[in-house]
Amino acid sequence: MLIFVLRRLGVMALTALVLTFVVFYLTNLPPNLEKLARSEGSVRMTDESVAAWIEQNGHGGSVFGRYAQWLGVVPGWTYTDEKAVTRGRCIAQGDDPALAATYCGVFQGYWGQSTVFKQPVLSELGGKLAATGWLMLAVMLVMVPVSLVIGVLAGMREGSRTDRVLSTFSIASTATPEYVSGVILVALLASPMTGLSPLLNQWGVIEGKILFQGTATSAMDDITFWNFTLPVMTIALYGIGYIARMTRASMTEVMTQQYIRTARLKGVRFRDVVMKHALRNALIAPFTVIMLQFPWLLNGVVVAETLFNYKGFGWTLVTAAGNNDIEMLLGCSVVAVFVVLVTQLISDIGYVFLNPRIRLS
Repeated sequence: MLIFVLRRLGVMALTALVLTFVVFYLTNLPPNLEKLARSEGSVRMTDESVAAWIEQNGHGGSVFGRYAQWLGVVPGWTYTDEKAVTRGRCIAQGDDPALAATYCGVFQGYWGQSTVFKQPVLSELGGKLAATGWLMLAVMLVMVPVSLVIGVLAGMREGSRTDRVLSTFSIASTATPEYVSGVILVALLASPMTGLSPLLNQWGVIEGKILFQGTATSAMDDITFWNFTLPVMTIALYGIGYIARMTRASMTEVMTQQYIRTARLKGVRFRDVVMKHALRNALIAPFTVIMLQFPWLLNGVVVAETLFNYKGFGWTLVTAAGNNDIEMLLGCSVVAVFVVLVTQLISDIGYVFLNPRIRLS
């Protein structure tokens, strides 16, 4: 097991380097750098001024050298202007260049300065990730139990009425994009003109005009049931259908195995057959799907956070992409790559405990 984990860690490190370099190369293409120069300098800059700005701000030279500076494995760039003022990657404004660090990159904990938020990328991302973390936690607490229950109930008796109803619900929820289900939920539950809210207000069930809040901005400071339900439901609905279908397929396959038939012929109660014999083997495939939901959620919250104006990781990613914030985009890529690789490692290790045959082989 230790050798397996060490090998996977080595592959993960190499994969992370390759993926982050690809993102670095794409975000540092000449058109993006020119757009950054004009947004930070002036839209009326000449081509010569743009080229000078790019060179003076550390965006010139080889892309491999700049990537190494961003990682922090080579000394950061410096530039001294005609007034003998030295600036550089490791030199903050007003600091003494002689006291500045030589290396300052991702490995040293410096992820750059956001050109949109005017804050260090790492500190800005920390708060956004915390907000998205609460959203992801709420989604997983709703999505995983509900989807497993639906999948197990549908797979226990293949072809029954319960199976058909639950399978139809799963297919419908998976086939509905988040931007569609979000709008439908807002129209049904958070509109003072349409849906249930006017009826509930007329009947005296609710005092306000709306049942749930159509925006989750207030949840950044205080999470409540009323401002957090709609974004959680919007994200969870799609995942519930997907995991439930996988669980149902796995449960159906397990229920046709010979050892299940043997247990039934011995007179074991159907409930005990499902709980003690079938359930553990049936959860192997859904376990992988559940672990893959973490990277999907981290990037899938883009739609929900934008729709409900919840300023988390997804909202930050959209804002950075729309405003050509290169350093923030690179920081988001590091987080996304890390989450994907770690969840895959946990999934592989979890296989060993769910399926002893993998451990023996």
